[in-house]
Amino acid sequence: MNGEVSIWTDGACSGNPGPGGWGAILCFGADEKELFGGEAATTNNRMELAAVIAALGALKRPCTVHLYTDSNYLKGGITTWIAAWKRNGWRTADKKPVKNVELWQRLEAAAAPHSIDWRWVKSHAGDAMNERADALARKGMAGFK
Repeated sequence: MNGEVSIWTDGACSGNPGPGGWGAILCFGADEKELFGGEAATTNNRMELAAVIAALGALKRPCTVHLYTDSNYLKGGITTWIAAWKRNGWRTADKKPVKNVELWQRLEAAAAPHSIDWRWVKSHAGDAMNERADALARKGMAGFK
């Protein structure tokens, strides 16, 4: 791996579904990069996934990544559930199709070149970088309200 980067991501949605946004902050040494975007009709979970896909896609080479998310859905999905989903033909334990399968597949591909330490943080609990990621997600959503 050619470097260490810390990434904070968040997704937001007004209504669920409804207009949504995502935000990410990438920190590489003293350098920071902010990313955000949104969609007119989406869900919070889709925006959580979109934030990480965009952040990992911004990396120019394989890195050691410390990725911070306040989404149990995202962290649980990528670290635990995805292996069983794939074994079961992208079906859940109760045989239902996995929601957001195309985003999970994109996330898996985006994560593959990197060594990622997935870290959960409590939302709206004073983590300054998580609050910044949330503000970027709301900024991304603003254009679609």
